[in-house]
Order: sequence, then structure tokens, then C-alpha cells
Amino acid sequence: MRRAMRWVWAAAVLPLVLAATAAWADDPPSPPVPAIGRAWPVGVRPAVLRGWEPPATVYGPGHRGVDVAASAGEPVRAVAAGRVSYAGRVAGRGVVSVALAGTDLRTTYEPVTATVRKGDEVAAGEVVGTVEPGGAHCGGRACVHWGLLRGDVYVNPLLLLPPWLLNGGPSRLLPVLGVPLPEE
Repeated sequence: MRRAMRWVWAAAVLPLVLAATAAWADDPPSPPVPAIGRAWPVGVRPAVLRGWEPPATVYGPGHRGVDVAASAGEPVRAVAAGRVSYAGRVAGRGVVSVALAGTDLRTTYEPVTATVRKGDEVAAGEVVGTVEPGGAHCGGRACVHWGLLRGDVYVNPLLLLPPWLLNGGPSRLLPVLGVPLPEE
């Protein structure tokens, strides 16, 4: 009986999953993500603890964002200007979501204790909350999961950062003080 039920379930559900996956795979390519970010969500250039791992299918395994190192209580900043579309709790964790101005993109930060409310306008670099302590997402240590969505499709949030911010910018030569000049 159990084996027959498995076949009935598979025959009923599998076509729906395959249709959803095929529809997702056949979607036309979306426009590129503009590099409009003006700040990292935390710190100056935090370590990326876990990078973007796009799923092969809509419901497949992957990592739909980037985890960046942070300390509990550290300020979380909007990477680009926009309007807060959500500030509250989801599954016991604080989440802040910002619809980015002039785009169809929405960025999310969690776990964050919000200092903004839904509808607030935020500038790039403006504090939207503070990092909540611990959590299971980063193995019990504090971090920020930073996500980016276009509609209901996840996109790599690092694409928002321009090269000068992502790569640390060009090298700069500084004067060396206290070193004697060479003799002629």
C-alpha cells in the first residue's frame, strides 16, 4: 500500500515540480544588476563567510545571498538609496528589506533589529538596524545574511557593489616619513 501511495504522490506532484522548474529555466534573461551600491551592509570591507551559490532549480539547494562577517550590535547600513518595504520579524529573526530607488530590485538584511519602519526613505550608507547576536545561519556566530531579489528571483547581491568598493579600490602611494633621503 505504501509503495502504491508513493507512486500516486510522485505521479501527481512530480509533473508540477518539473513544470515549475522548466518555466523557471525558460525565463528570458533579466537585465543586468546596476552597480549602485555605495556601502557594504556592515563594516568597511567585511569578510564574506559564505558566497552566492545560485540554485540549479527554483526549489533546489543553494545559498540565495551572501553572509558577511559582523559583530552583534554592529550597525547595518543600506547599500543603496531606497524605501523600506519591510522591517520586522520572520521566523524569529529580524529582517529589513529595502526597495532600491529607480530599480526593480529589493535588498534584504537579516538577522537585524530594525531602527527604521516600513515606508521610510533611506540613503546609501544610512543605518537601518543593528546585527542581532548569534543565530543558526552562520554556525552560531554573528553575521549578516544579505540578499537581493528581482521580483521573486534571487540575484547575487555583490553585483550591486562597484569594483572600487568590491575590490578595495586602486592602490595609493603614501609619503614615507622619517626615512633619510639618499645621499648624492
